[in-house]
Order: sequence, then structure tokens, then C-alpha cells
Amino acid sequence: MAVDEVGHPEGEGSSSAVAAGILLSRLAGLARESLLRSVLALGPAADAFAAALRIPNLLQNLLGEGSLSASFIPVYSRLLGEGRRDEAGKVAAAVAGLLTALAGGLVVVAIVAARPLATVLAPGFDGARLDLTVDLLRITTGGLGLLVLSAWCLGILNSHGRFFLPYVAPVLWNVAQIAVLIAALTGDWSPTRAATGLAWGLVVGGALQFGVQAVAVRRLAPELRPWIGRTVGRGDPSVADVRRRFGPAVLGRGVLQLSGYLDLMLASLLATGAVAGLLSAQMLYSLPVALFATSVAAAALPGMSRSPTSDLAAISLQARRRTAFFVAFSTVAFLVLGESIVGALFGWGAFDGDDARAVSMVLGAYALGLPAVASSRIHQNTLYAMGDTAGPARVAAVRVGLAAVIGLALMFPMDRITVHAGELLTLGDQGWFGPLGRGVRSGSPDPHLGAVGLALGSAVAAWTELVLLSRRTRRSLGAPTGPASVMGPLASPVAAAVVIAVVSRWATDGLPDLAAAPVSLAVAGLAYVVVAAGTGVTEAQQFVASVRAGNLRAGNLRAGRRDRRRG
Repeated sequence: MAVDEVGHPEGEGSSSAVAAGILLSRLAGLARESLLRSVLALGPAADAFAAALRIPNLLQNLLGEGSLSASFIPVYSRLLGEGRRDEAGKVAAAVAGLLTALAGGLVVVAIVAARPLATVLAPGFDGARLDLTVDLLRITTGGLGLLVLSAWCLGILNSHGRFFLPYVAPVLWNVAQIAVLIAALTGDWSPTRAATGLAWGLVVGGALQFGVQAVAVRRLAPELRPWIGRTVGRGDPSVADVRRRFGPAVLGRGVLQLSGYLDLMLASLLATGAVAGLLSAQMLYSLPVALFATSVAAAALPGMSRSPTSDLAAISLQARRRTAFFVAFSTVAFLVLGESIVGALFGWGAFDGDDARAVSMVLGAYALGLPAVASSRIHQNTLYAMGDTAGPARVAAVRVGLAAVIGLALMFPMDRITVHAGELLTLGDQGWFGPLGRGVRSGSPDPHLGAVGLALGSAVAAWTELVLLSRRTRRSLGAPTGPASVMGPLASPVAAAVVIAVVSRWATDGLPDLAAAPVSLAVAGLAYVVVAAGTGVTEAQQFVASVRAGNLRAGNLRAGRRDRRRG
């Protein structure tokens, strides 16, 4: 296997580029959300804007990156690897045309049927709030096609080994909205005007995100002509292969989207604050998934698609080990230091210590399934590379159903548990099954733990998904693919990180969370890396080598600057 000058396996730089792009886009998203809360707060315009984003987000997720990773990228990458560049260009053009036709048709339907869609999305809205939602939906849906084509560009660029640009491009999407929000703040706009401007900013941001990638695609593959006329391609077996994969991929994405909506719907039956707590925990939980699992999976997929089946087992194992190395520490951090992390990020204003404890418990429950979710991403892409899109879709359906059943069984009993002055209390007079009374749900001053039940259901379902995907991958590859092959070597580093994290949490007790969280994370993370490198974990040794190489380069740059100043 090829390695670079510091001992990294070929492709590690690609996953680092993806992670860097995702990190920058997520930071821009946090800035946008902070400004959004400052401008719209939690008023009717904020509700209308949030509802107006649901349909575009749903359609983008159905037709965008996830579906293309399963259907288009494996076929396109394989053709490039075989030197069949002209055929690859025809496939790319046909897919672009197909996406344009599908997205365009859905945009027209959404614009024409905006009012009934808004009524379904937000049945409690009426009057001016419903009217504003309809107006915003017609604007935001207009940017859908641009975001879908951005995902097409991402597939092209990734297949050609260009990873950073497509994952950092969403920064432009956020920046366009940030500019509108700054104008609203400085210009003292009304909430309605701000929400409308924000919707147009979303469209402009989508155009910028697509435009910068389209320029790169044009330079990289000038032969591409993504016109609707190319959607036919009936005689092209490669186009037919993409179409065969696309349907199950969309179905699988639809199942996962249903899971997100189902969680929020079930959370709405719990005490006030459950939805907000669930969303806050999901935001933190999704960060290591995006940085460490999505980045590795996205970078590995083109290479997997070009590789013979005999090599896939080794490539998949390496990708899962790299993912597990980083995600394992994230799990420890969320489980042991979650309360400090939540307090450091959200602990201001009306968000108090009891809220931090409740959200941290939801986060900890999600974290129990984090290694499984991360490893499953690699298994999915391995199966996609082999042309299997139906299998992961069926497994996803099992995961969603199991999560719903377990979550429903646990959430109502756990909703009887509250956090008060740092202590867990039970509502003994409410029984243990069924929703709490309306007055108790809406009138309790303390956060309840019903959302923890939903998160636990998600964690159990994630491990079930991993087991099923591992079995399917093993049957296809004929090689061991179970969790033990990647988790076993990390037992000692994880144990060391847990011990140090517990000690660090005790030692920093009394410090503000804003100081305690980074100190504890740094100390526990250092212990994890040192023990992992000392016990022969290759990924830790490569990480240490990259840090040393980076320090060496930085030292050389500083020395060069000093020499130039002396000269």
C-alpha cells in the first residue's frame, strides 16, 4: 500500500481535506445560527423560516450527496480508473440532466402547492404566520436545484481527487445568509423582512456554492455537457447501472430522513424542552460523525470503486480503523465530559446547570451508538462500491423501525424523571406509562429526561445496523468485518482516556465550564494518543508523525523568516 512522506496511507490527506472543509462549513453554520437567534429569536418569523426549510432540506437530502455516493460516484470513479474518460463524461452528463429534471419538477410542484405543503408541515400555523411560511417556502424551494447540482459537482470533484473545495463550498451558503443577518441587525429590519431577506440569501448562497464548484468542474473536466437532453442514455449500460442504483439509494435516504422527522414527532409528545434538548444533543453528536466518519468514507469511496473486489476488504478495514481511532475518543469525551462540553457551548442566558445536565445525558445516550454509526458509514460505502444499494436501504429501514420501537418504550417512563438543582427526581404520582398530563408537560420548570429514551433507542438501533451491515459485507468480501477487528486494539487507550477524563473532571471541579472543558479534553486526549501510540495502534503513530512533521515545517518557516530579517 502506498504511503506518503510521513507514513500516511494514501488517501489520508483526502480525508483530512474533507474534514477541514466540513469543520470550516460547520463553524460558519454556528455563526449563522448565532446571528439568526439574535435577529429572529424564537418569534413567529423564526418558526416560519424553520418550517420553510423543511421541504428543501428533505429533497436535497434525498437527491443529493448521499444518493449520489451510492449510485453515481462508484460508477463514474470506476470508469475513470479504467481510462474510459469519454464514457465517464457521458454518465456524468446524463446524471446531471436527470437531477436537473427531477429537482426542477419538484421545485415547480413545491412552488405551486406551497400553501397545502405549509399546512402539512406546520398544522398549528394560521393567519400571518402561515402566510409568511408560504411566501418563504416559495423562495427557499427555488434554491433546491442549485444545491442538488452542487452535490453532483461534489461527486465529480471527489472522483478526480479534489476533496477540500466541495466540502468547504457550503461556507459560501452560510456567508450569504450571514451578510443578510448583519444587514438586518444594522438596519433594524422587521422580523418579516429579515426572514424574507434570509430566504433570498439562501438562494444566493446556493448559487455561490454551485458556481464555485462548477468552475472547478469545468476546468477539471471541460468535456462535460450537463444538459437535460443527455438524460436518455438508454443504450448506455453505465447510465443504466447508475439508474439501477439510484432508486434504492433514494429509498435508503428517505428512510433515514423519516427517522429524523419521527424522532422530533415523538419528542413533541414529551415535556417541554425535549425537542430543543434533542436537537442540541444531535448537533454535537453529528460533529464527530461528519468530521471523522463522513470525511473518511467520502475520501475512500472513489478509490474503493476503482479497486478490485479482492482489495476492498483491506481498504475497508483501514478506513474503519482510522474512523474508529478518532470516534472512540469522541465517545469518551461525550460520556465523561459531556456536561462540561454542553455547559461551555450553551451555558449562558436562561440555559442553566440543570439544562446542561439534561442535554449532556441525551448526548451521552447518543454517544453510546457513535462508534457503530461511524463504522456503518464505511460499510455502506464498501457495499456501494460493489454495486449493492438495496442491502443498506433495507438495513436502514430495520434501524429506523427498531429505534422507534425502543425509543417509544423508554421515552415515557424516562419523562417521569426530572433534573432539579443537579439531582434526579421522579414524578411518583404520574404512573410510568403513556404521556404526562398536558399541564405537567407544559408547566414543569425542570428539564425532563424523556429525550434520553429516544437517544438510547437510536444507540441500540445503530449497533444492530452495524451487525447487519458487517454480516452483509463479510458475505460479499469473504473476510472478517466485525466490530472487534477495529475496536479491540483501542481497549487500552479508551480505558486510559476514561481514567484521565474522570480525574481531570474532578480536578477542574469549580472552574467555569468554558475553562474546564478544553483543559479536560486536552489532557484526556493526550493520554489517549500516547497510550494508543505506545500499544502499537498504527493510526495513533501516524497522527503523532503528522504532528511532528507539522511542527518541523512550522519551525523551518519561523527560522526562514528570522534568516530573512537578519539578511
